[in-house]
Amino acid sequence: MKKTLVSALTTALVVGAASTTFAAANPFEDVPADHWAYDAVAQLAADGVIEGYGDGTYRGDQEITRYEMAQMVARAMAKGANGADKALIDKLAAEFADELNNLGVRVAALEKKVDNVKWEGMVRYRYITRHEEHNSDRIRQDANNSGDAHANTNQVLLRLEPQMQINKNWTGKARLDYGSANDMDSAANDDSRSLTLDRIWVEGKYNNVLIKLGKFNVKTPSDFGQTLDYRIAGAEAVIGKDIKVALRGGRLNLNNAKAFAHGGYSSDGATNSPGARANDRNNGGDTATYYGVEVFGTQKKLSWGLGWHHVTGDKYNTLYNTGKDNLDIFDIGLGWKFDKNVNITGSYAFTNLADDTNGPSGSNFNHRGYKNAASLQLNYKGADKAKPGSWGAFVAYRHLGDFATIHPTCRENGAMNGGEKGFEIGVHYTFLKNILGKVQYYNGKEINSGHKVNAVWTELGFYF
Repeated sequence: MKKTLVSALTTALVVGAASTTFAAANPFEDVPADHWAYDAVAQLAADGVIEGYGDGTYRGDQEITRYEMAQMVARAMAKGANGADKALIDKLAAEFADELNNLGVRVAALEKKVDNVKWEGMVRYRYITRHEEHNSDRIRQDANNSGDAHANTNQVLLRLEPQMQINKNWTGKARLDYGSANDMDSAANDDSRSLTLDRIWVEGKYNNVLIKLGKFNVKTPSDFGQTLDYRIAGAEAVIGKDIKVALRGGRLNLNNAKAFAHGGYSSDGATNSPGARANDRNNGGDTATYYGVEVFGTQKKLSWGLGWHHVTGDKYNTLYNTGKDNLDIFDIGLGWKFDKNVNITGSYAFTNLADDTNGPSGSNFNHRGYKNAASLQLNYKGADKAKPGSWGAFVAYRHLGDFATIHPTCRENGAMNGGEKGFEIGVHYTFLKNILGKVQYYNGKEINSGHKVNAVWTELGFYF
């Protein structure tokens, strides 16, 4: 957008508010008196809507940024307007809402629309195919539990995400999901599924403090989500600007999250029988208490983080037959941005469990492998759902020891499970505005048995 066009548009917005005629002297030496926009530029400068450059020029033919335009809109908003002028200002404020919020300007017109509620969401389709070599503890095999295992997920999901403006500091947010893992296979309505209120919380912003209360998602920033990318019910405070401290605590559903679950074992299950696992969960409890403290930040090209995460099981829950009712995870993450297109992230975590930890049915794990987790990922560009043709790609190697990860982001948004190690590659592409596709391939093995695993994970999202 050219400045001459912006001047004409902004003039229309502020004429009513200014209540003056274009009689001010033009302060910019590069706007001649006979230029069609001379009076408009002069009045806007006098009203403080535009400032020009420090050398006394206006540079009307130079393109401006969205941030610069937002500054002009903010100044026009500050002057106040009525009628048609206010309607035009509201339209501009809606277009530049993100930039205005970054400038600390609340867009009142947006906050008051639809009873202070704004809706977003998506329709998502996922197809996942996963193959495992001689492995009866992760995917159900044939009646004799022999041979390889193979499973497909064919899912469509509707997601609604309302946002409710409470006041200038507090916002209410929620996520509602409806979908079934395989309702695309049968083409039948799944009566067992209902609309799930997956998350609901309030969020307060005070300068460099962000507070969350309710049931919300936690993606651990210290290690780029390696430890946890799942919801908790509790509270969180993030304090700071360049260097931030996150303090959180709450309840974690071990069954929903499959936390510390070696390929489908419940977190306190002792056998690979589905019935026995359900009974173990009932005896031991599905829920645990979670606490976390993280310190993280970004300085120029470097991003970093340190974290501590504590989980305590309910009742007789021994957290996946570890012989303990609690465990601690310590993690570290580092990232480096080579340029605007290429960056790399790495993370490492370990847990405090003793070496005599036993697995299901008393079997011993490779303790070193299961007590540690690590990830190294190289990223190129990135797909933006608002920009058709944008794309991104990544390649990663991960070692996810069950005891050193709770629910990692690669499980939430991919086909890799805890207790596995291997390579993953992916490509994301925006076909049309708000239509984003993802394809990821994983090839690895179980840490304990060495059995091979490979999977293809695809997603097509339509956002609104």
